[in-house]
Amino acid sequence: MILVTGATGLVGSHLLVQLLQENEEVKALFRSEKQIEKVKNVFAFYNQTALFDKINWVKGDITDIPSLEIAFENITHVYHCAALISFDPSDEDELRKINIEGTANVVNCCIDFGIKKLCHVSSIAALGTPKEHENSITEETEWNPEELHSDYAITKYGAEMEVWRGHQEGLEVVIVNPGVIFGYGFPKKGSDVIIQSVKNGLSFYTKGNIGIVSVEDVVKCMVQLMKSKINGERYTLVGENILTKALLDFIAEELQVKRPSIEATKWMTSIAWRIDWLISKLLNRKRKLTRSTANASHTTSPFNTSKIEYELNFTFQKKESYLKTILKLNQEQLN
Repeated sequence: MILVTGATGLVGSHLLVQLLQENEEVKALFRSEKQIEKVKNVFAFYNQTALFDKINWVKGDITDIPSLEIAFENITHVYHCAALISFDPSDEDELRKINIEGTANVVNCCIDFGIKKLCHVSSIAALGTPKEHENSITEETEWNPEELHSDYAITKYGAEMEVWRGHQEGLEVVIVNPGVIFGYGFPKKGSDVIIQSVKNGLSFYTKGNIGIVSVEDVVKCMVQLMKSKINGERYTLVGENILTKALLDFIAEELQVKRPSIEATKWMTSIAWRIDWLISKLLNRKRKLTRSTANASHTTSPFNTSKIEYELNFTFQKKESYLKTILKLNQEQLN
């Protein structure tokens, strides 16, 4: 039986569909019953509502070891999708608890219960920073702790260290590092924030590069890697390296709204994140822009995906193949 953590999230829910379509027996970890309804909507999107009833739901939390141990009973393979995504420095403690400590708990249970293989969902945020002579970011690009990183990136990197620890102790593992994931079913969260910002009249853009990928491609790669003999490897999952301006323009055209027209230069974003910090203190609200995210918005290094493309003979979808549908459906959800 397969265990999926983070089953009520974007990757986890679409992964459930993929696994059940392949007649796998699946146990899904959840924290809130309210979130299960979103998973049901994802199954309906694929016209697979009948498969939804085959999910073995188990309530638990990766930071709660007793509930996690119950979830691991009779499990042979694990997809670890659970994580906290936040770029607000005030969430540092929670990020560390969920992303690092939670992953350590999952790894320990995998070892204790004799799990055959673990697939860990990381992020391109956990990849390294290219040096001057390097033209792109690969799985081998060295992580530099002295570089400016968000707490999210640091904790995702820390989570990977826990997975590699498990590998050293004999656990078979694969790690995937997806870019910004676009997929159906979770409005106002994740990549949908970008869509809604454009819809609401976003005026500014940077000249940075962004790596995007469809959730369908992410879960297909995960399943293929788990079924393969590949062990102890990590893979960058980016369907397309695209200028942020080009992505925003594409979304604006599909939504039939005004394109962002003002370039936010480095000095402008430098001022902006300081203003955002001050406003967050005065109004006691979450940060919308931090120093690390402002800096990342100007990154131009592309992500190299030749490793996954070669080893799985995999071809990623381009944005025209999935983003148009997502834009249309997400709009219908919010109307």
